[in-house]
This record gives sequence, structure tokens and C-alpha cells, in this order.
Amino acid sequence: MSSVKVSSSDHIQGQENAPVILIEYGDYQCPYCGQAYYIVKNLQKKLGDQLQFVFRNYPLQDLHPHALHAALAAETAGLEGKFWEMHDIIFENQRRLDDPSLAAYAKKIGLDEAKFEKDFGSKPTINKVQADVFSGDIAKVDQTPSFFVNGKLFEGDWTTNEFLEFLEAHI
Repeated sequence: MSSVKVSSSDHIQGQENAPVILIEYGDYQCPYCGQAYYIVKNLQKKLGDQLQFVFRNYPLQDLHPHALHAALAAETAGLEGKFWEMHDIIFENQRRLDDPSLAAYAKKIGLDEAKFEKDFGSKPTINKVQADVFSGDIAKVDQTPSFFVNGKLFEGDWTTNEFLEFLEAHI
């Protein structure tokens, strides 16, 4: 099993020197990722500076027709420094991920509408999503969400306290 490391191209929340690094490969349209979004938010509150969180796009296009465009919207927002705002609003409105809804979310979080429209699906956004998927493929990601803790795949139950206890054991 390969080890997953944080890179300079990642979207990161938390302290650089946190003892626990949690990387999620996720799909914005996946209902399990929608559930995981709230669990991760809780973990971030509980663990504070002890946790660094990284989100990587892994749209399962065969199952979720809007997942790729949602990932591209998040990356487009990232070009203006608002990746996390778009990430959050997409997960909080997961049932509405058509292109007009994504454009409305961009406006709601204060993105320049013309710039968003121009940059949506641009080479940098496509390349970033493809790089995330490629790194997931190398790491043998086979479902979303997939979590890696300090580089190693977490194979336990992320929906229970087992996840928090596992993370706390690495502090």
C-alpha cells in the first residue's frame, strides 16, 4: 500500500505541524461524503490544532453526473482563494449541483461572476482535479470517502467514535 503525502498543491486546513494529517478523497455528490463532511467538521472542532485536514477531489462520474462539475467549481473558487467556502456550500447544498446552482453558490460566496464563468473548466482546474484523481488511483482509492491518516488508509468505521479514537491515538 502506498503512502499518501500532502503536497503544495493541496487545499489544507489546520496547522502545518499538526500531529494528525487527515486526507479525504471525496466526491461532492456522494451521499456518504455528504455525511463525512459533517463528521470531519466535528473532528476539526474536537481536535483543533492537533488536526490538519486535506480534501482531494475524487469524482465518481459513472455514479454521480454532477460530481465533476462540482469539483471544477470548487477548484475554480480556489483560484480566487475561496476553495473552502465553495467546498462547504457545495456539501451543504448537495442535492442541487447543476451548473446554474454552482454559479449561484459562486455568487453567494462573493466570487467574481464573470471570472468564475471564464475559469470554470479551465486547464488549471481540470489539471488539479485530474491530479487529485491520479493520486487517488495510485493510493488505490476504490470508494468515497476514503480517508488517509498520516499517510495510511484508515480502514475502520469513520461513522462512529472509532474514527475519533483512532485520530486521538496519533496525537
